[in-house]
Amino acid sequence: MLKPIVLTLFALLGISTTANAQSIAQEVGIIFGPVSFQSDYGQRHDFKTNVGNTGFGVGIVHFINFSSNSNRDRFFSEHFKVRSELSFNKTDLKHFGEDVDRNPPKITTEQLKAMTGSSTLLNLGTQLEFSPFMKIHDYENTIGSFSPYVSLGLQVSYYSTKVGSSLGPLGTSATTYPKYLTPSDGRQFGFSTETGVVLSLVTGVGVHYKLSEMSDLMLDIRYQGFSSDWVDGLNPNKDMYKENKSNDSQVWVNAGYIFYLDF
Repeated sequence: MLKPIVLTLFALLGISTTANAQSIAQEVGIIFGPVSFQSDYGQRHDFKTNVGNTGFGVGIVHFINFSSNSNRDRFFSEHFKVRSELSFNKTDLKHFGEDVDRNPPKITTEQLKAMTGSSTLLNLGTQLEFSPFMKIHDYENTIGSFSPYVSLGLQVSYYSTKVGSSLGPLGTSATTYPKYLTPSDGRQFGFSTETGVVLSLVTGVGVHYKLSEMSDLMLDIRYQGFSSDWVDGLNPNKDMYKENKSNDSQVWVNAGYIFYLDF
């Protein structure tokens, strides 16, 4: 189960070794901000769900900057960076939307209201960051400048998810919303308290701000789509419940401080 993490670590170490061998500039930093989890809790595209199921994340980032003197005139080295990241985020989860706002409430309404969960993730991965509007050298030499970017990459995450209910142990018709009692994807029920490893596609947009000769500020909005629907602990049988066909995902809005190791 840890094989993807080990392979990713070796890949990142290989990139870092190559960077040192070629005297390529490097940057390190810290990022933090709110994380909105899109899952089987609540309703998708619902404002209350998106706001209510919001957690917090923090991470460390490392950039490889290819804009050395020998590469000054190359398009790739002047517009691309490789960004590696180790981050942690946790979100507490509840049901929101019309199914829990029903008045007068039914027993199923109370079952949804009583169900709670949490998802904790440790993420490791790499993104390729593209700055289309400004050359890296021009940005580095202009304090107070802005450099917008887009990014795309992959991450591997170790997740730990918990599911429970204030009505009592889940798995009975007295405590559990009916669709979560149906077997799903090899599990006895459509819910599961478990740990595992999952891959994700990460894409984002953001901007760097040149704070000083050796430091940047950054603001980043990122979408992370997981390869599994068990990251939140819920996965109703997709053959029966088509509304839950999408895998879990999260949107992370983060700010960061970046320090240049080489310039």
